[in-house]
Amino acid sequence: MILEVQSSGVLQGSVRLPASKSYSIRAFMIAACGGISRIRYPSDCDDARVAMRVARQLGARVKRVQPHLWHVHANVCSPQLSSINVQESGTVLRFVLPLAALRGRPALIDGKGTLKGRPNRFLMQALREMGVDIRGSGREESIPIRIRGGILRPGEIRIDGSLSSQFISALLIACPQLDDSSHLVIHGGKMVSSDYVTMTLQVLAQSGVKIKTRGAREYWIEGDQIFHGLKNFTVPSDYGLAAFLLAAALLNKSRVVLKGNFDERLIQADGHILSFLKKMGGRFSRTAQAIRIDGPVELRGGRFSLKDCPDLVPVMVVLALFCRGKTRLCDIGHARAKESDRITDLALELRKVGACIEEKKDEMVISPQPVYRSHRLLDPHRDHRLAMAFAVLGTKLGVRIKDIECTAKSYPGFVRDFRSLGVPARVSGRK
Repeated sequence: MILEVQSSGVLQGSVRLPASKSYSIRAFMIAACGGISRIRYPSDCDDARVAMRVARQLGARVKRVQPHLWHVHANVCSPQLSSINVQESGTVLRFVLPLAALRGRPALIDGKGTLKGRPNRFLMQALREMGVDIRGSGREESIPIRIRGGILRPGEIRIDGSLSSQFISALLIACPQLDDSSHLVIHGGKMVSSDYVTMTLQVLAQSGVKIKTRGAREYWIEGDQIFHGLKNFTVPSDYGLAAFLLAAALLNKSRVVLKGNFDERLIQADGHILSFLKKMGGRFSRTAQAIRIDGPVELRGGRFSLKDCPDLVPVMVVLALFCRGKTRLCDIGHARAKESDRITDLALELRKVGACIEEKKDEMVISPQPVYRSHRLLDPHRDHRLAMAFAVLGTKLGVRIKDIECTAKSYPGFVRDFRSLGVPARVSGRK
């Protein structure tokens, strides 16, 4: 389906933000490892639903007991791990690999769409060194992935942290369940997305699991730990999804309120969007329940490191098109290994509207132009964050966006919420 977005007059109203996809996935996967959990207000996006289903395959009973409350009772059903389909969720894929290997039985893990070709080589190497007979497809060891047997052994574990923090989180969830202690050491180049590892550690801690750290590259993990469950875990609202609505409000005449649960005790990698917007000159007020924005605001460019928040690359590039002065987005090489190549694919599409973007291996430089071409058909390459960033662009230029249904991966209600703020947008079946 195609979303046609017309340039906006005024954005006005309030939206209740969706829950964090990342915390929802961590909550269900960790809840499946032990104890009884109560998870409030989880995301209803595609990836979170995959996490629920895989939690059931791990042997948990997952039940919705109220409209916004789920109970997860671990280890009450027989694990059904011979065949696991994670759809397009890279996070669930990486998390389930060592959890499936704990059983020491053959298993096939597969998925579809944008997950095909995404690299898993560093995690697979670590699992083989730990004793698992596991192999993926192609040089990058993508899906489908086969576990033929072997026992996951504790001990000294080394893994490259320069591509994805999900590899590290996956081992942090599995290693406390081994029969002896482990020492996880992160090597390689610049470690990326470390805030996501902190998110994993926070959820593990709420389940009673203790992990000692030294900096961001060493972890001491006791074995035979008991997962006591997440007694009353409320999933916070997703700053990464709020970023698209914040951007649209700051670029247009607006009076917008984004309602949600902004629990400052729970770190979010995409929470960096607030400091980025302030540095650009954005103005908003925030409480624990709402963010209020009045636009438009004259934004200014600058240098921004997105090492820990690669999911913000698409929306930051769109904002940079309308800043005063150049914008340099640095430390973003790992954004190439997401649902799309978020450097090359993004630059390719935005050049259709006349954007001046210099693409490098690990950064992008955006030079704003006085005039852009409007009403172009943009292809998000099945990447939900590119699609939503293009919709923000549409509020300024008017654009058409292919495959808008891909936004269901993280934000099923995106088009509805966009319209509720007064954005002229309609979905059609035309290609």
